[in-house]
Amino acid sequence: MSLNIDEIRSLMADLENSSLREFQITDGDFSLHLSKNDNAAIVAPALTAAAEPVAANETPNEHPLAKPVTAGVEIVAPMVGTVYLQPKPEAPMFKQVGDKVAVGETVAVIEAMKLMTEIHSEVAGTIAEVLVENEEVVDYNKPLYIVTPA
Repeated sequence: MSLNIDEIRSLMADLENSSLREFQITDGDFSLHLSKNDNAAIVAPALTAAAEPVAANETPNEHPLAKPVTAGVEIVAPMVGTVYLQPKPEAPMFKQVGDKVAVGETVAVIEAMKLMTEIHSEVAGTIAEVLVENEEVVDYNKPLYIVTPA
């Protein structure tokens, strides 16, 4: 897959006029990442060269902003929309790091097209990490929480 400059400009205009905050396409050696987020890193050119193989005794350099991966089970967004981590603006958060969670318990609400959908935990355990901010726009399958199973 490859896009010409006019197609990329069209995608940029579409993203600017939509409620999405980020858009990414990856196909083989082709990669395109568009973002409206203020803290987004500047992305290398859209066409990337094939990575050089790494020798067996070498380790690839990690990105300086890479976070360590927390072990556990992810609770993910089942749809695209705005995630709310509290039931009302003045109410406390549904769950915070260290809180216990039960199967079926509401952990967030996602608003999509003016419809509010409760997000329920499918695992019992302890919240190890909250991966999104309140009122953040999330994509389908975006991890919201990491839960350490009980």
